[in-house]
Amino acid sequence: MPRKLRYGDYLGQVRVRHITLSYNQVTDFDAQHRPRPRLRPRDAYRLLAPYLSVRFLDQFRAVIPVATFLVAFQWFALQSQVAGAGGIALGLVVVMVGLMLFMEGLKHGLMPFSENIGHLMPARSSLGSVLLVAFILGVAATFAEPAIGALRAAGSLTDPEQAPLLAYLLISHPETVVYTVAGSVGLAVLVSMLRFMRGWNLKWLLLAVAIPALLLTAYMAMDPYLRPIIGLAWDCGAITTGPVTVPVVLALGIGVSAASGKENNALDGFGIVTLASLFPPLAVMLLGLYMSTTGVPVGQGVIPVAAAADTGLIDGVVAALRAIIPLTLLLWLVQHFWLREKIEHGHIILYGIVLCVLGMAAFNIGLSEGLSPLGAQVGDQLSSAFHDGGDGALYSYWPGLALALLFAAILGFGATLAEPALNALGVTVQNLTDGALRKNTLIYSVAVGVGLGTMLGVVKIVFEVPLAWLLLPAYGIALVLTLFAREEYVCLAWDSAGVTTGPVTVPLVLAMGLGLGRAVDAQEGFGILAMASVGPIITVLTVSLWVQIREWFYRFDFGRTA
Repeated sequence: MPRKLRYGDYLGQVRVRHITLSYNQVTDFDAQHRPRPRLRPRDAYRLLAPYLSVRFLDQFRAVIPVATFLVAFQWFALQSQVAGAGGIALGLVVVMVGLMLFMEGLKHGLMPFSENIGHLMPARSSLGSVLLVAFILGVAATFAEPAIGALRAAGSLTDPEQAPLLAYLLISHPETVVYTVAGSVGLAVLVSMLRFMRGWNLKWLLLAVAIPALLLTAYMAMDPYLRPIIGLAWDCGAITTGPVTVPVVLALGIGVSAASGKENNALDGFGIVTLASLFPPLAVMLLGLYMSTTGVPVGQGVIPVAAAADTGLIDGVVAALRAIIPLTLLLWLVQHFWLREKIEHGHIILYGIVLCVLGMAAFNIGLSEGLSPLGAQVGDQLSSAFHDGGDGALYSYWPGLALALLFAAILGFGATLAEPALNALGVTVQNLTDGALRKNTLIYSVAVGVGLGTMLGVVKIVFEVPLAWLLLPAYGIALVLTLFAREEYVCLAWDSAGVTTGPVTVPLVLAMGLGLGRAVDAQEGFGILAMASVGPIITVLTVSLWVQIREWFYRFDFGRTA
Protein backbone atom coordinates (compact mmCIF):
# COMPACT_ATOMS: atom_id res chain seq x y z
CA MET A 1 0.00 0.00 0.00
CA PRO A 2 1.63 3.33 -1.03
CA ARG A 3 2.66 5.65 1.73
CA LYS A 4 0.53 8.76 2.11
CA LEU A 5 2.25 11.90 0.90
CA ARG A 6 2.99 14.22 3.75
CA TYR A 7 3.17 17.97 3.70
CA GLY A 8 6.92 17.96 4.27
CA ASP A 9 7.48 15.61 1.30
CA TYR A 10 5.35 17.81 -0.91
CA LEU A 11 7.23 20.88 0.20
CA GLY A 12 10.53 19.15 -0.57
CA GLN A 13 9.37 18.24 -4.08
CA VAL A 14 8.30 21.80 -4.69
CA ARG A 15 11.71 23.01 -3.54
CA VAL A 16 13.55 20.58 -5.78
CA ARG A 17 11.42 21.56 -8.77
CA HIS A 18 11.85 25.24 -8.02
CA ILE A 19 15.60 24.88 -7.75
CA THR A 20 15.72 22.90 -10.98
CA LEU A 21 13.68 25.47 -12.89
CA SER A 22 15.50 28.43 -11.38
CA TYR A 23 19.04 27.03 -11.51
CA ASN A 24 20.57 29.93 -13.43
CA GLN A 25 18.91 32.56 -11.28
CA VAL A 26 19.95 30.86 -8.06
CA THR A 27 23.47 30.45 -9.37
CA ASP A 28 23.68 34.13 -10.26
CA PHE A 29 22.27 35.07 -6.86
CA ASP A 30 24.80 32.88 -5.08
CA ALA A 31 27.64 34.28 -7.13
CA GLN A 32 26.66 37.80 -6.14
CA HIS A 33 25.86 37.27 -2.47
CA ARG A 34 27.82 34.25 -1.38
CA PRO A 35 31.15 35.33 0.22
CA ARG A 36 34.19 34.57 -1.94
CA PRO A 37 36.62 32.04 -0.52
CA ARG A 38 39.82 33.62 0.70
CA LEU A 39 43.10 32.11 -0.49
CA ARG A 40 45.38 31.58 2.46
CA PRO A 41 49.16 31.80 2.05
CA ARG A 42 49.33 28.06 2.59
CA ASP A 43 46.82 27.47 -0.22
CA ALA A 44 48.73 29.79 -2.57
CA TYR A 45 51.93 27.92 -1.78
CA ARG A 46 50.29 24.57 -2.56
CA LEU A 47 49.02 25.89 -5.88
CA LEU A 48 52.20 27.64 -7.02
CA ALA A 49 54.92 25.40 -5.58
CA PRO A 50 54.63 22.58 -8.17
CA TYR A 51 54.47 25.14 -11.01
CA LEU A 52 57.47 27.17 -9.84
CA SER A 53 59.62 24.35 -8.51
CA VAL A 54 59.91 22.61 -11.88
CA ARG A 55 60.93 25.84 -13.63
CA PHE A 56 63.31 26.92 -10.89
CA LEU A 57 64.95 23.48 -10.84
CA ASP A 58 65.63 23.80 -14.57
CA GLN A 59 67.65 26.95 -13.92
CA PHE A 60 69.20 25.46 -10.77
CA ARG A 61 70.51 22.53 -12.79
CA ALA A 62 71.82 25.01 -15.36
CA VAL A 63 73.70 27.42 -13.08
CA ILE A 64 74.78 25.56 -9.93
CA PRO A 65 77.00 22.85 -11.52
CA VAL A 66 79.03 25.49 -13.37
CA ALA A 67 79.29 27.72 -10.29
CA THR A 68 80.33 24.73 -8.18
CA PHE A 69 83.05 23.86 -10.68
CA LEU A 70 84.38 27.43 -10.59
CA VAL A 71 84.46 27.49 -6.79
CA ALA A 72 86.08 24.05 -6.54
CA PHE A 73 88.73 24.96 -9.12
CA GLN A 74 89.52 28.18 -7.27
CA TRP A 75 89.82 26.39 -3.93
CA PHE A 76 91.75 23.28 -4.92
CA ALA A 77 93.67 24.15 -8.10
CA LEU A 78 94.36 27.85 -7.53
CA GLN A 79 94.52 27.54 -3.72
CA SER A 80 92.50 30.71 -3.02
CA GLN A 81 89.22 31.63 -1.36
CA VAL A 82 86.19 33.12 -3.06
CA ALA A 83 85.99 36.81 -2.16
CA GLY A 84 82.51 37.99 -1.20
CA ALA A 85 81.09 34.45 -1.22
CA GLY A 86 77.81 35.51 0.42
CA GLY A 87 77.08 38.22 -2.12
CA ILE A 88 78.00 35.91 -5.00
CA ALA A 89 75.71 33.16 -3.66
CA LEU A 90 72.83 35.62 -3.39
CA GLY A 91 73.59 36.88 -6.90
CA LEU A 92 73.43 33.33 -8.27
CA VAL A 93 70.01 32.81 -6.68
CA VAL A 94 68.80 36.07 -8.25
CA VAL A 95 70.19 34.93 -11.63
CA MET A 96 68.24 31.67 -11.40
CA VAL A 97 65.02 33.46 -10.44
CA GLY A 98 65.56 35.96 -13.26
CA LEU A 99 66.15 33.26 -15.86
CA MET A 100 63.08 31.36 -14.66
CA LEU A 101 60.83 34.42 -14.98
CA PHE A 102 62.35 35.55 -18.28
CA MET A 103 62.07 32.17 -20.02
CA GLU A 104 58.48 31.78 -18.83
CA GLY A 105 57.69 35.30 -20.02
CA LEU A 106 59.17 34.65 -23.45
CA LYS A 107 57.01 31.54 -23.84
CA HIS A 108 53.78 33.38 -22.97
CA GLY A 109 54.54 36.90 -24.21
CA LEU A 110 57.06 37.84 -26.88
CA MET A 111 57.24 34.55 -28.81
CA PRO A 112 53.46 34.11 -29.41
CA PHE A 113 53.28 37.78 -30.37
CA SER A 114 56.08 37.44 -32.95
CA GLU A 115 54.90 34.11 -34.33
CA ASN A 116 51.36 35.41 -34.80
CA ILE A 117 52.68 38.40 -36.76
CA GLY A 118 54.78 36.05 -38.88
CA HIS A 119 51.69 33.96 -39.70
CA LEU A 120 49.55 36.96 -40.64
CA MET A 121 51.96 39.14 -42.60
CA PRO A 122 52.45 37.07 -45.81
CA ALA A 123 48.68 36.83 -46.39
CA ARG A 124 47.73 40.39 -45.45
CA SER A 125 50.70 42.48 -46.56
CA SER A 126 52.79 43.01 -49.64
CA LEU A 127 56.30 41.64 -49.91
CA GLY A 128 57.75 45.08 -49.24
CA SER A 129 55.70 45.43 -46.06
CA VAL A 130 56.81 42.04 -44.79
CA LEU A 131 60.45 42.88 -45.39
CA LEU A 132 60.11 46.31 -43.75
CA VAL A 133 58.53 44.81 -40.61
CA ALA A 134 61.19 42.08 -40.52
CA PHE A 135 63.97 44.67 -40.72
CA ILE A 136 62.46 46.87 -37.99
CA LEU A 137 61.90 43.91 -35.65
CA GLY A 138 65.48 42.73 -36.16
CA VAL A 139 66.80 46.19 -35.29
CA ALA A 140 64.50 46.56 -32.27
CA ALA A 141 65.37 43.11 -30.90
CA THR A 142 69.08 43.92 -31.16
CA PHE A 143 68.61 47.17 -29.25
CA ALA A 144 66.95 45.09 -26.52
CA GLU A 145 70.12 43.02 -26.07
CA PRO A 146 72.63 44.17 -23.42
CA ALA A 147 75.24 44.41 -26.19
CA ILE A 148 76.84 47.73 -25.38
CA GLY A 149 77.58 46.76 -21.79
CA ALA A 150 79.28 43.57 -22.88
CA LEU A 151 81.22 45.35 -25.62
CA ARG A 152 82.43 48.05 -23.24
CA ALA A 153 83.45 45.41 -20.68
CA ALA A 154 85.45 43.49 -23.26
CA GLY A 155 86.99 46.78 -24.40
CA SER A 156 88.33 47.52 -20.91
CA LEU A 157 91.63 45.85 -21.91
CA THR A 158 92.09 47.98 -25.00
CA ASP A 159 95.35 49.90 -25.07
CA PRO A 160 94.80 53.19 -26.97
CA GLU A 161 98.48 53.29 -27.90
CA GLN A 162 98.48 49.83 -29.49
CA ALA A 163 94.87 49.76 -30.77
CA PRO A 164 93.84 53.40 -31.34
CA LEU A 165 91.09 52.66 -33.87
CA LEU A 166 89.45 50.06 -31.62
CA ALA A 167 89.55 52.39 -28.61
CA TYR A 168 88.20 55.23 -30.76
CA LEU A 169 85.20 53.15 -31.80
CA LEU A 170 84.42 51.93 -28.29
CA ILE A 171 84.76 55.29 -26.53
CA SER A 172 84.06 58.06 -29.02
CA HIS A 173 81.47 56.21 -31.14
CA PRO A 174 79.90 53.33 -29.15
CA GLU A 175 76.44 54.27 -30.45
CA THR A 176 77.70 53.95 -34.02
CA VAL A 177 78.88 50.41 -33.31
CA VAL A 178 75.52 49.46 -31.81
CA TYR A 179 73.57 51.06 -34.68
CA THR A 180 75.75 49.21 -37.18
CA VAL A 181 75.20 45.88 -35.45
CA ALA A 182 71.45 46.48 -35.11
CA GLY A 183 71.14 47.45 -38.77
CA SER A 184 73.06 44.37 -39.87
CA VAL A 185 70.83 42.09 -37.78
CA GLY A 186 67.77 43.77 -39.27
CA LEU A 187 69.18 43.14 -42.75
CA ALA A 188 69.86 39.50 -41.82
CA VAL A 189 66.25 39.01 -40.69
CA LEU A 190 65.04 40.64 -43.92
CA VAL A 191 67.15 38.26 -46.03
CA SER A 192 65.91 35.33 -43.92
CA MET A 193 62.29 36.25 -44.63
CA LEU A 194 63.08 36.34 -48.35
CA ARG A 195 64.69 32.93 -48.01
CA PHE A 196 61.61 31.47 -46.32
CA MET A 197 59.20 32.99 -48.84
CA ARG A 198 61.27 32.18 -51.94
CA GLY A 199 62.63 28.81 -50.81
CA TRP A 200 66.29 29.81 -51.13
CA ASN A 201 69.05 27.42 -50.16
CA LEU A 202 70.82 28.43 -46.94
CA LYS A 203 74.09 26.79 -47.97
CA TRP A 204 74.66 29.24 -50.82
CA LEU A 205 73.58 32.21 -48.73
CA LEU A 206 76.18 31.18 -46.15
CA LEU A 207 78.91 31.08 -48.75
CA ALA A 208 77.80 34.47 -50.15
CA VAL A 209 78.15 36.12 -46.72
CA ALA A 210 80.91 34.13 -45.01
CA ILE A 211 83.45 34.23 -47.85
CA PRO A 212 83.48 38.07 -48.15
CA ALA A 213 83.67 38.32 -44.34
CA LEU A 214 86.68 35.97 -44.26
CA LEU A 215 88.39 37.77 -47.14
CA LEU A 216 87.91 41.08 -45.36
CA THR A 217 89.29 39.49 -42.17
CA ALA A 218 92.41 38.36 -44.04
CA TYR A 219 92.86 41.85 -45.50
CA MET A 220 92.53 43.59 -42.13
CA ALA A 221 94.87 41.08 -40.49
CA MET A 222 97.71 42.36 -42.70
CA ASP A 223 97.31 45.92 -41.36
CA PRO A 224 98.36 46.44 -37.70
CA TYR A 225 96.13 49.50 -37.54
CA LEU A 226 93.00 47.56 -38.61
CA ARG A 227 93.84 44.18 -37.02
CA PRO A 228 92.28 44.85 -33.54
CA ILE A 229 88.88 45.46 -35.15
CA ILE A 230 88.66 41.78 -36.15
CA GLY A 231 88.00 40.56 -32.60
CA LEU A 232 85.35 43.21 -31.96
CA ALA A 233 83.61 42.41 -35.24
CA TRP A 234 83.38 38.64 -34.77
CA ASP A 235 82.44 38.90 -31.09
CA CYS A 236 79.52 41.15 -32.06
CA GLY A 237 77.93 38.23 -33.89
CA ALA A 238 78.07 36.14 -30.72
CA ILE A 239 76.92 38.83 -28.28
CA THR A 240 73.92 40.08 -30.24
CA THR A 241 72.29 36.67 -30.83
CA GLY A 242 71.19 36.57 -27.21
CA PRO A 243 68.11 35.81 -25.10
CA VAL A 244 65.93 38.52 -26.73
CA THR A 245 66.95 38.46 -30.39
CA VAL A 246 67.01 34.69 -30.90
CA PRO A 247 63.46 33.84 -29.70
CA VAL A 248 61.88 36.90 -31.33
CA VAL A 249 63.40 36.43 -34.77
CA LEU A 250 62.97 32.63 -34.60
CA ALA A 251 59.28 32.99 -33.77
CA LEU A 252 58.87 35.49 -36.60
CA GLY A 253 60.68 33.17 -39.00
CA ILE A 254 58.62 30.14 -37.95
CA GLY A 255 55.43 32.07 -38.61
CA VAL A 256 56.52 33.31 -42.05
CA SER A 257 57.91 29.89 -43.01
CA ALA A 258 54.68 28.13 -42.04
CA ALA A 259 52.53 30.71 -43.81
CA SER A 260 54.55 30.57 -47.04
CA GLY A 261 54.74 26.77 -47.09
CA LYS A 262 58.13 26.83 -48.84
CA GLU A 263 60.10 24.57 -46.51
CA ASN A 264 61.49 21.46 -48.15
CA ASN A 265 62.32 19.49 -45.00
CA ALA A 266 61.82 19.51 -41.25
CA LEU A 267 64.87 21.60 -40.38
CA ASP A 268 64.55 24.29 -43.07
CA GLY A 269 63.05 26.62 -40.47
CA PHE A 270 66.50 26.94 -38.94
CA GLY A 271 69.10 29.31 -40.34
CA ILE A 272 67.80 32.73 -39.36
CA VAL A 273 70.12 32.91 -36.33
CA THR A 274 73.02 31.98 -38.60
CA LEU A 275 72.59 35.04 -40.80
CA ALA A 276 71.96 37.22 -37.74
CA SER A 277 75.38 36.20 -36.41
CA LEU A 278 77.25 36.51 -39.75
CA PHE A 279 76.06 39.92 -40.92
CA PRO A 280 77.37 41.87 -37.85
CA PRO A 281 81.06 40.86 -38.30
CA LEU A 282 80.97 41.97 -41.93
CA ALA A 283 79.21 45.23 -41.05
CA VAL A 284 81.55 46.11 -38.15
CA MET A 285 84.65 45.43 -40.25
CA LEU A 286 83.28 47.70 -42.97
CA LEU A 287 82.64 50.32 -40.28
CA GLY A 288 86.25 49.96 -39.14
CA LEU A 289 87.48 50.48 -42.68
CA TYR A 290 85.36 53.60 -43.00
CA MET A 291 86.49 55.00 -39.65
CA SER A 292 90.12 54.36 -40.56
CA THR A 293 89.79 56.96 -43.30
CA THR A 294 89.24 59.62 -40.61
CA GLY A 295 92.85 59.15 -39.50
CA VAL A 296 92.56 58.56 -35.75
CA PRO A 297 95.88 59.73 -34.22
CA VAL A 298 97.71 57.24 -32.02
CA GLY A 299 97.07 57.96 -28.34
CA GLN A 300 95.19 61.22 -29.00
CA GLY A 301 91.52 61.97 -28.59
CA VAL A 302 91.00 58.61 -26.90
CA ILE A 303 90.74 57.78 -23.23
CA PRO A 304 91.17 54.27 -21.83
CA VAL A 305 87.98 52.28 -21.59
CA ALA A 306 86.66 51.99 -18.08
CA ALA A 307 85.42 48.68 -16.81
CA ALA A 308 81.71 48.25 -16.76
CA ALA A 309 80.09 49.45 -13.57
CA ASP A 310 78.04 47.16 -11.35
CA THR A 311 74.35 47.10 -12.08
CA GLY A 312 72.29 48.35 -9.15
CA LEU A 313 68.62 47.72 -8.50
CA ILE A 314 67.39 50.86 -10.27
CA ASP A 315 69.78 50.38 -13.20
CA GLY A 316 68.70 46.76 -13.63
CA VAL A 317 65.00 47.66 -13.71
CA VAL A 318 65.56 50.61 -16.08
CA ALA A 319 67.64 48.43 -18.43
CA ALA A 320 64.92 45.77 -18.47
CA LEU A 321 62.18 48.31 -19.20
CA ARG A 322 64.27 49.92 -21.94
CA ALA A 323 64.87 46.51 -23.52
CA ILE A 324 61.39 44.95 -23.39
CA ILE A 325 58.83 47.77 -23.51
CA PRO A 326 59.83 49.38 -26.87
CA LEU A 327 59.95 45.96 -28.52
CA THR A 328 56.52 45.08 -27.11
CA LEU A 329 55.03 48.37 -28.28
CA LEU A 330 56.43 47.79 -31.75
CA LEU A 331 54.87 44.31 -31.94
CA TRP A 332 51.53 45.69 -30.73
CA LEU A 333 51.56 48.54 -33.24
CA VAL A 334 52.29 46.17 -36.13
CA GLN A 335 49.48 43.78 -35.22
CA HIS A 336 46.88 46.36 -34.18
CA PHE A 337 47.32 49.11 -36.78
CA TRP A 338 49.18 47.46 -39.66
CA LEU A 339 47.59 44.00 -39.70
CA ARG A 340 44.35 45.20 -38.01
CA GLU A 341 44.13 42.00 -36.02
CA LYS A 342 42.61 41.81 -32.57
CA ILE A 343 45.01 40.49 -29.95
CA GLU A 344 43.64 37.25 -28.56
CA HIS A 345 44.44 36.19 -25.01
CA GLY A 346 45.81 39.65 -24.34
CA HIS A 347 45.90 39.08 -20.59
CA ILE A 348 48.18 36.08 -21.05
CA ILE A 349 50.51 38.04 -23.33
CA LEU A 350 50.56 40.92 -20.83
CA TYR A 351 51.39 38.41 -18.11
CA GLY A 352 54.30 37.16 -20.22
CA ILE A 353 55.60 40.68 -20.89
CA VAL A 354 55.55 41.50 -17.16
CA LEU A 355 57.47 38.30 -16.43
CA CYS A 356 60.02 39.23 -19.13
CA VAL A 357 60.64 42.63 -17.54
CA LEU A 358 60.90 41.23 -14.01
CA GLY A 359 63.11 38.36 -15.17
CA MET A 360 65.51 40.54 -17.15
CA ALA A 361 65.79 43.03 -14.27
CA ALA A 362 66.57 40.24 -11.81
CA PHE A 363 69.02 38.63 -14.23
CA ASN A 364 70.88 41.90 -14.81
CA ILE A 365 71.27 42.45 -11.07
CA GLY A 366 72.26 38.86 -10.35
CA LEU A 367 74.71 38.86 -13.23
CA SER A 368 76.63 41.81 -11.85
CA GLU A 369 76.63 40.37 -8.33
CA GLY A 370 77.02 36.64 -9.02
CA LEU A 371 78.12 35.14 -12.33
CA SER A 372 80.41 37.92 -13.55
CA PRO A 373 82.37 38.42 -10.28
CA LEU A 374 82.83 34.66 -9.91
CA GLY A 375 84.12 34.27 -13.47
CA ALA A 376 86.32 37.37 -13.15
CA GLN A 377 87.91 36.11 -9.91
CA VAL A 378 88.86 32.82 -11.49
CA GLY A 379 90.13 34.59 -14.60
CA ASP A 380 92.27 37.00 -12.53
CA GLN A 381 93.83 34.11 -10.64
CA LEU A 382 94.03 31.64 -13.51
CA SER A 383 97.30 33.08 -14.72
CA SER A 384 98.88 32.32 -11.32
CA ALA A 385 98.96 28.66 -12.36
CA PHE A 386 101.71 29.39 -14.92
CA HIS A 387 102.43 33.14 -14.91
CA ASP A 388 104.75 34.81 -12.41
CA GLY A 389 102.90 37.98 -11.52
CA GLY A 390 105.30 38.88 -8.71
CA ASP A 391 104.24 36.30 -6.13
CA GLY A 392 105.52 33.32 -8.06
CA ALA A 393 103.54 30.80 -10.13
CA LEU A 394 101.75 27.90 -8.43
CA TYR A 395 103.10 25.37 -10.94
CA SER A 396 105.87 25.20 -13.47
CA TYR A 397 105.04 26.91 -16.76
CA TRP A 398 103.88 24.12 -19.07
CA PRO A 399 101.91 22.04 -16.52
CA GLY A 400 100.32 25.24 -15.23
CA LEU A 401 99.42 26.38 -18.74
CA ALA A 402 97.96 22.94 -19.50
CA LEU A 403 95.84 23.23 -16.34
CA ALA A 404 94.59 26.66 -17.44
CA LEU A 405 93.68 25.40 -20.91
CA LEU A 406 91.91 22.36 -19.43
CA PHE A 407 89.95 24.67 -17.15
CA ALA A 408 88.88 26.85 -20.12
CA ALA A 409 87.73 23.79 -22.07
CA ILE A 410 85.72 22.43 -19.12
CA LEU A 411 84.20 25.84 -18.44
CA GLY A 412 83.05 26.22 -22.04
CA PHE A 413 81.74 22.64 -22.07
CA GLY A 414 79.87 22.98 -18.76
CA ALA A 415 78.45 26.43 -19.45
CA THR A 416 77.08 25.18 -22.77
CA LEU A 417 75.35 22.23 -21.12
CA ALA A 418 73.80 24.78 -18.76
CA GLU A 419 72.19 26.81 -21.57
CA PRO A 420 68.37 26.49 -21.32
CA ALA A 421 67.86 26.96 -25.07
CA LEU A 422 70.22 24.12 -26.03
CA ASN A 423 68.17 21.43 -24.31
CA ALA A 424 65.01 22.68 -26.04
CA LEU A 425 66.88 22.70 -29.36
CA GLY A 426 68.00 19.09 -28.81
CA VAL A 427 64.45 17.89 -28.16
CA THR A 428 63.16 19.71 -31.25
CA VAL A 429 65.87 18.28 -33.51
CA GLN A 430 65.37 14.73 -32.24
CA ASN A 431 61.65 14.96 -32.98
CA LEU A 432 62.10 16.56 -36.40
CA THR A 433 64.72 14.01 -37.51
CA ASP A 434 62.77 11.02 -36.12
CA GLY A 435 65.70 10.13 -33.89
CA ALA A 436 68.38 10.15 -36.60
CA LEU A 437 70.16 12.87 -34.60
CA ARG A 438 69.51 12.29 -30.91
CA LYS A 439 69.18 15.05 -28.37
CA ASN A 440 72.22 14.05 -26.31
CA THR A 441 74.36 13.62 -29.41
CA LEU A 442 73.60 17.17 -30.50
CA ILE A 443 74.01 18.66 -27.01
CA TYR A 444 77.38 17.06 -26.35
CA SER A 445 78.73 17.80 -29.82
CA VAL A 446 77.83 21.49 -29.35
CA ALA A 447 79.35 21.53 -25.85
CA VAL A 448 82.59 19.95 -27.08
CA GLY A 449 82.83 22.57 -29.82
CA VAL A 450 82.33 25.45 -27.40
CA GLY A 451 84.87 23.95 -24.99
CA LEU A 452 87.53 23.62 -27.68
CA GLY A 453 86.75 27.12 -28.98
CA THR A 454 87.05 28.61 -25.49
CA MET A 455 90.40 26.89 -25.04
CA LEU A 456 91.67 28.36 -28.31
CA GLY A 457 90.42 31.77 -27.17
CA VAL A 458 92.60 31.45 -24.07
CA VAL A 459 95.55 30.51 -26.29
CA LYS A 460 94.89 33.70 -28.27
CA ILE A 461 94.95 35.83 -25.10
CA VAL A 462 97.95 34.19 -23.41
CA PHE A 463 100.22 34.09 -26.44
CA GLU A 464 98.69 37.19 -28.13
CA VAL A 465 98.09 35.16 -31.27
CA PRO A 466 96.44 37.25 -34.01
CA LEU A 467 92.79 36.22 -34.07
CA ALA A 468 92.79 35.85 -37.85
CA TRP A 469 95.30 33.00 -37.56
CA LEU A 470 92.68 31.05 -35.61
CA LEU A 471 89.48 32.28 -37.24
CA LEU A 472 90.41 31.80 -40.89
CA PRO A 473 91.40 28.10 -40.62
CA ALA A 474 88.43 27.35 -38.36
CA TYR A 475 85.86 28.93 -40.66
CA GLY A 476 87.64 27.41 -43.65
CA ILE A 477 87.08 23.95 -42.17
CA ALA A 478 83.48 24.84 -41.39
CA LEU A 479 82.83 25.95 -45.00
CA VAL A 480 84.38 22.78 -46.43
CA LEU A 481 82.20 20.63 -44.16
CA THR A 482 79.20 22.76 -45.17
CA LEU A 483 79.68 21.82 -48.81
CA PHE A 484 79.38 18.09 -48.00
CA ALA A 485 76.61 18.26 -45.38
CA ARG A 486 72.92 18.18 -46.19
CA GLU A 487 70.94 21.42 -46.11
CA GLU A 488 69.01 20.63 -42.94
CA TYR A 489 72.17 19.83 -40.98
CA VAL A 490 73.86 22.96 -42.30
CA CYS A 491 70.99 25.03 -40.89
CA LEU A 492 71.24 23.25 -37.55
CA ALA A 493 75.02 23.45 -37.19
CA TRP A 494 75.36 27.14 -38.00
CA ASP A 495 72.37 28.02 -35.79
CA SER A 496 74.00 26.18 -32.88
CA ALA A 497 76.67 28.87 -32.72
CA GLY A 498 74.04 31.52 -31.99
CA VAL A 499 71.99 29.43 -29.57
CA THR A 500 74.97 28.48 -27.38
CA THR A 501 76.17 32.03 -26.78
CA GLY A 502 73.36 32.63 -24.34
CA PRO A 503 72.77 34.14 -20.90
CA VAL A 504 75.00 31.64 -19.05
CA THR A 505 77.90 31.09 -21.44
CA VAL A 506 78.57 34.70 -22.49
CA PRO A 507 79.01 36.33 -19.05
CA LEU A 508 81.09 33.46 -17.66
CA VAL A 509 83.39 33.06 -20.66
CA LEU A 510 83.69 36.82 -21.16
CA ALA A 511 84.47 37.49 -17.48
CA MET A 512 87.03 34.70 -17.41
CA GLY A 513 88.72 36.01 -20.56
CA LEU A 514 88.78 39.59 -19.26
CA GLY A 515 90.30 38.54 -15.95
CA LEU A 516 92.96 36.46 -17.67
CA GLY A 517 93.71 39.27 -20.11
CA ARG A 518 94.25 41.75 -17.29
CA ALA A 519 96.57 39.32 -15.51
CA VAL A 520 98.82 38.75 -18.55
CA ASP A 521 98.61 42.37 -19.85
CA ALA A 522 96.88 41.47 -23.10
CA GLN A 523 96.55 44.14 -25.80
CA GLU A 524 92.77 43.69 -26.08
CA GLY A 525 90.18 41.23 -24.81
CA PHE A 526 88.16 40.33 -27.88
CA GLY A 527 88.07 37.03 -29.73
CA ILE A 528 87.27 34.41 -27.13
CA LEU A 529 83.54 34.49 -27.91
CA ALA A 530 84.27 34.32 -31.64
CA MET A 531 86.23 31.11 -31.15
CA ALA A 532 83.53 29.71 -28.85
CA SER A 533 81.03 30.30 -31.67
CA VAL A 534 82.89 28.66 -34.54
CA GLY A 535 83.74 25.52 -32.51
CA PRO A 536 80.21 24.06 -32.42
CA ILE A 537 79.73 24.67 -36.15
CA ILE A 538 82.64 22.33 -36.87
CA THR A 539 81.67 19.67 -34.33
CA VAL A 540 77.96 19.56 -35.28
CA LEU A 541 78.79 19.40 -39.01
CA THR A 542 81.23 16.56 -38.29
CA VAL A 543 78.57 14.65 -36.34
CA SER A 544 76.01 15.30 -39.08
CA LEU A 545 78.37 13.84 -41.70
CA TRP A 546 78.76 10.77 -39.48
CA VAL A 547 74.93 10.51 -39.30
CA GLN A 548 74.72 10.78 -43.10
CA ILE A 549 77.35 8.06 -43.58
CA ARG A 550 75.57 5.82 -41.08
CA GLU A 551 72.26 6.32 -42.91
CA TRP A 552 73.95 5.48 -46.21
CA PHE A 553 75.41 2.23 -44.84
CA TYR A 554 72.04 1.31 -43.33
CA ARG A 555 70.28 1.80 -46.68
CA PHE A 556 73.04 -0.09 -48.49
CA ASP A 557 72.81 -3.07 -46.14
CA PHE A 558 69.02 -3.02 -46.20
CA GLY A 559 68.94 -2.91 -49.98
CA ARG A 560 71.46 -5.75 -50.23
CA THR A 561 69.56 -8.02 -47.82
CA ALA A 562 66.24 -7.20 -49.47
